[in-house]
Amino acid sequence: MKLSTLIGIISAATLLTASCADPESADTVQAGAVTFDLSPTQEGRVRAAKVDAIAAEVPQAIRDRGTLVVTGAGTSAPPLRFYATDNKTVVGSEVDFASLVADKLGLKLDVQVADWTQNFVRVDSGEVDAFISNVTVTEERKEKYDFATYRKDNVALEVPKDSSLVFTDRKSLVGKRIGVGAGTNQEQLLVKWNEQNVAEGLAPIDIAYYQQITDYYLALASKRLDGYIGPNPTGVYHSTTTGETKLIATFSGAGDALQGEIAVLTKKNSGLNTAVHKALVDAIADGNYQKVLDRWGLDSEKVTESRVNPPGLPKKPTA
Repeated sequence: MKLSTLIGIISAATLLTASCADPESADTVQAGAVTFDLSPTQEGRVRAAKVDAIAAEVPQAIRDRGTLVVTGAGTSAPPLRFYATDNKTVVGSEVDFASLVADKLGLKLDVQVADWTQNFVRVDSGEVDAFISNVTVTEERKEKYDFATYRKDNVALEVPKDSSLVFTDRKSLVGKRIGVGAGTNQEQLLVKWNEQNVAEGLAPIDIAYYQQITDYYLALASKRLDGYIGPNPTGVYHSTTTGETKLIATFSGAGDALQGEIAVLTKKNSGLNTAVHKALVDAIADGNYQKVLDRWGLDSEKVTESRVNPPGLPKKPTA
């Protein structure tokens, strides 16, 4: 996918329209045609029936346990994976996709939370079965993990509402203080752009890291950041529901030469990826996948097929 620059909040139009909080309920936020359910009960969650032929593909140890243990971040923003209004229940589109897979495999979903880098460690150790939390396929990760894709990976550059910054390409960020999450593909892209800029004799990008996504948003609001690069869905949600920021660019999370993809991550050769992939294929075919997209306003992130270990964000060249 070629790098495409969008002015103002145009990218929001592909996902959501301007929104405001519903004064009648603290558990919902209305965003155009989409009503986001922020409650811990999630009564509208899409459910599916067990598919015996697919469930039979699940490794015996997991079948015997009867649960699918899924880890992920709990500090992201809606609509991906976030804490509900009780501040302890993790909900969002990524939890719904995990629930859909678990249903089709005939397993009870066990949702857990860990810091981003710790999620990989937990998969490595076998403590959890899968990492489902806006995880991008990368060539480096494919060396240790298997992937089954379910969504496009698009990222966005979010800036303060009154910012005059115009994004044309990586050179637009020269000398700017840009926030990004550590260990993410967004960081990998930003670091690469910075290295290319410096190699051309340009001033470096001031890359900033914070602990929580709320810290990035506070830094944007106080102008301590010129911009923040994060997942497009969360950027759209935040910018349209608060009115404090705007998106000035969207691009593939795998760079300008490849459309990135979000996937379920499992330990390489664990035997689980085949069943997960088939569950996703079945969900796309029976329409439940589309229902999850519609529930969270993610239609622009839709894929037409689930792929196993597709080309991912390229590895950083070695010196």
